[in-house]
Amino acid sequence: MIFFAPASANQNDLLEKEAIDAGATDIKLESGGLYFRGDLEAAYRFCLWTRFATRVLVMIHQKDDITSSDDFFDYCKTLPWENFLSIEKTFSIQETVSNCPWVQNSHFAAIRLKDAIVDRLRSLNDGQRPNVDRDNPDITFFLHINNEECSFYIDFSGKELSRRGYRKAQTEAVLSEFLASSVIRRSEWSKNQSRNLLDPFCGSGTLCIEAALMASNTAPGTLNPDKFAFLRLPFHDEELWQRVLSEADEAQTEPKAKILGWDISPKAIEIAKSNAARAGVDQWVDFECRDFLKTESAPWEDGCVITDPPYGFRMQAEGAIEAFYLNIGKTFNTLFGGWDISILCGQKELLSFVNMKPSRTNTLYNGGSECQLAHYYVFTQAEKDEMIRRAEEKKAQRLAEPLSEGAQMIYNRLVKNMATLKPIMDEKNVSCYRIYDADMPEYSAAIDFYEGKWLVIAEYQAPRTIDPEDAKRRFGEIVDAAERATGLDMSCIYLKRRQIHSNDSQYEKADEPSKFYICHEGSHAFMVNFTSYLDTGIFLDHRPVRALIEKYSKDARFLNLFCYTGTATVYAACGKALSTVSVDASATYLDWAQKNMEINGQTGINHFFYKDDCIGYLEHNNDTFDLIFCDPPTFSNSKSRDAFDVQEDQGRLIALCMQHLDKEGLLIFSTNFTRFKLDEYIEDQYQVLDVSEETIGEDFARNPSIHKCFLIKHKKAQKPSAPDAERKVIRKRKAVIRKIEGDKNE
Repeated sequence: MIFFAPASANQNDLLEKEAIDAGATDIKLESGGLYFRGDLEAAYRFCLWTRFATRVLVMIHQKDDITSSDDFFDYCKTLPWENFLSIEKTFSIQETVSNCPWVQNSHFAAIRLKDAIVDRLRSLNDGQRPNVDRDNPDITFFLHINNEECSFYIDFSGKELSRRGYRKAQTEAVLSEFLASSVIRRSEWSKNQSRNLLDPFCGSGTLCIEAALMASNTAPGTLNPDKFAFLRLPFHDEELWQRVLSEADEAQTEPKAKILGWDISPKAIEIAKSNAARAGVDQWVDFECRDFLKTESAPWEDGCVITDPPYGFRMQAEGAIEAFYLNIGKTFNTLFGGWDISILCGQKELLSFVNMKPSRTNTLYNGGSECQLAHYYVFTQAEKDEMIRRAEEKKAQRLAEPLSEGAQMIYNRLVKNMATLKPIMDEKNVSCYRIYDADMPEYSAAIDFYEGKWLVIAEYQAPRTIDPEDAKRRFGEIVDAAERATGLDMSCIYLKRRQIHSNDSQYEKADEPSKFYICHEGSHAFMVNFTSYLDTGIFLDHRPVRALIEKYSKDARFLNLFCYTGTATVYAACGKALSTVSVDASATYLDWAQKNMEINGQTGINHFFYKDDCIGYLEHNNDTFDLIFCDPPTFSNSKSRDAFDVQEDQGRLIALCMQHLDKEGLLIFSTNFTRFKLDEYIEDQYQVLDVSEETIGEDFARNPSIHKCFLIKHKKAQKPSAPDAERKVIRKRKAVIRKIEGDKNE
């Protein structure tokens, strides 16, 4: 027989091994599961032992040339449904349809199949027919239609396959049993199950219980062997089934490892203990009520952690989730040297706060939610000391080498720039600024200093006339010079290639691990990321522009278009804006913007964030604002509109902004397009002040064209001046006199 075992995404390799172990053949991996061939014994064994499949279906018919609903109905009536379904049993139908021109509604196909089954059985049973039971049927048929191919299945395992049956109670945060098994199988513990295992955020105990089932070689299906749908199928072989069950019982062994679950909630611990007892593993698993972040030592000298900590929407009342993850990482780094750690997180950006570099990651799905499973190894103090010794030795050898002539020139320039800028920046309480911007044309790069801790070196793409090897050598010289001039370790220097993009492309996310740091700009704090994106999350050249926004924001209704990470919104909110609206097409940037607002204490109900195309937002929204900041990209694509070019489309964009600007309001329009020229129409239509020069900070004085900035207001209606009014009266009087004199002459 041919079987199909559906599973969550990225589980097929685990399913394949289970199918092989069960005795299956002709295994074929498909999106969402796998097909295999096998007899009843292989199918029974697979259902009993699978930890990852969500269901098992057995194919009963297939037809590949059905071209209409009538053909479909006629074919279905010819099939021997009486071999599987009697009139005493109930049935239901589930369907999936794709790329089928003759099925407009997938449920329509299921109805046609139901009618065909009922008509055939009625004709064979003197007008009697089986009933449909959608909730608890005896037999469930599955229909899959792809183009002209129709496949018919019977539910072999039942819908409860992925539910072991031990979770009568559970905590609010639910981790499915098959996902817990996947997490465990992907961990380092799975390779050596004699190591002790800890889940410090165990909740209802699912990870610990599934680990105990795995360590004791307990077949998950033995927890509730009466649940399987095949027990009600006409071809079920009870004797064979009992033999497979006995085989599974005999395979159970005593675990070699200790398994321990901690949780801060006494209620969760009680639930976990009850679940473990129902699963029959309570003698192998211990649960303790304990706050992991207050623990003073690891429970054993060596072991593994597998855990699913709370995240985001699960911790609304717990405070700063980022600080929570920072403390998780700190505890692991401090107390768990020599341990392997696997952390599952439904908001993968939070893993950057763990402050450890994962050795590998897996993408898994809990229901429809994407989760990141990150695996870490915590070095012991001895291992850390040895790594530091080797790194320092290697660094000393490198620094002992003299700089090249070019690197020496860059070094001299950096030292000079830093000596000039640092006192100015310190006086202004600025800790993130640019120290080099292609000062020497042959060394074309921008170098930004963050908090005195990190350096970002962004290379400008060399012209095609420059030999690639020369460009590579020069960039290396820039890096060598920057390391020595700043005294930073190479691990704190981030390198980027900034390329000139064509008009059909935009900057994209880099394929590197994501990690966030907190940087300050005066009294404001912002999250920055040096690895995942071309830009870090804060445009340093806009620092004076943000100061302007704060200056004009008191009691203002503020709109931030193309808001990026919301740095301008933070300044407006801190400047006592009455309300703020931030709009961006990127959900990632909007989430980043909200986090920036949170760390600056701006979390009131008067701050709004909208994921939308900014031009579309302006066209479909009627709100009025006192202060608008518009900093559009030079070029952008959007699925909902034509491509945007700031030079070509500025008139329309500014006009839309002005429609939403109060008559006494202010639009701050900025662009980083170095060749930008404001349309004459804009200057004629509105009151415009070019403040580009005033909004260039000292650290960008070497590149005054880094951005353009304009203050734009509505023109006020002009009233006649007093002299003009007086001249008007005189002209009118003269006209009256001339008329009188003319009348006299007549």
